[in-house]
Amino acid sequence: MLPVLIGLGAATFLLIKDFNPDAFEKIHWTWNSSFWILMALLMMVIRDGAYMIRIRALTDDQLNWRSAFNVIMLWEFASAIAPGMLGGGFVFAIFILNRERINMGKSITAIMLSSFQDGVFLAIMAPLVYFTVGKDRLFSTIDVTNIDAMKFSSGFFFSFWAVYFIILAYKVFVAYALFVNPRFVKWLLIRLFSLPLLKRWKRNALETGSQLIIASNGLKNKSRKFWFNSFAGTFVSWTARYSIVNCLILAFHNVSIDNFLIFARQVVMGIIILFSPTPGGSGLAEFIFKDFLGEFIPHGLAASLGLLWRLISYYPYLFIGALVLPRWIRKTHRTK
Repeated sequence: MLPVLIGLGAATFLLIKDFNPDAFEKIHWTWNSSFWILMALLMMVIRDGAYMIRIRALTDDQLNWRSAFNVIMLWEFASAIAPGMLGGGFVFAIFILNRERINMGKSITAIMLSSFQDGVFLAIMAPLVYFTVGKDRLFSTIDVTNIDAMKFSSGFFFSFWAVYFIILAYKVFVAYALFVNPRFVKWLLIRLFSLPLLKRWKRNALETGSQLIIASNGLKNKSRKFWFNSFAGTFVSWTARYSIVNCLILAFHNVSIDNFLIFARQVVMGIIILFSPTPGGSGLAEFIFKDFLGEFIPHGLAASLGLLWRLISYYPYLFIGALVLPRWIRKTHRTK
């Protein structure tokens, strides 16, 4: 698979470049190491469990737990093989729900709202960590005396805010369409994509506008339980996702570290990776890990720990999805 080849290629390059046999000799595996590795795996379980709770809430509990598991694994699989800048499997997620006997209107509503809630988490968390931690600590690199490193850090800073405001603008647009005036947004999309340069995408714009109206109608008169479970699932899953690296660093670090700073830098990393042109951020994620978190990792272990992070948080979805997909297709085909 292309994502595996890109990711392992980047990881191999970094491992060769930064290989330090002394660093591996200094590793002393203890019960503390085992505990934090298990905690990293537990964070993955919590992340996926929270996603399952959310997707069940968004479909009014029409999905049982087995179906919710299949939906989340296949959605993560689609996200892992699709570039984040192209939506990360958004359309495929609607198809998955519909095949699970969730009507098209509710499928569209569930996926659009889940995407919106993810954006709400990032819209809140990004400025929170920025103003709490501060620019200097959030975007500093390993070697602050290196001019090239400082320029690289500056590039991360501008990339972060550029992607953040793109996401924020899009989510504000979606919020207006979902909760205020979806018909006006549909009309606006049709007019915009009637222009000569954009006319070839007019049909897609029409379909998007119709989906927004369906989703908006599906959100009327929802209960407090619906909103609480869906938003709680969102915030718990993202928090668990960004806690994995903290656990991995604690497994190999013998001194106290600033866990909130590590968490904050992962928020920045996550936002930048969202606009990666490669599937699942492969390549970029491995390189950015070393630059953002290398100062918290013993010298010579950053590339190895970055690979371990991806082995826990990314590659399993490629293999689980590949295993689940054929059986799921046969099952849903028989059901239909």
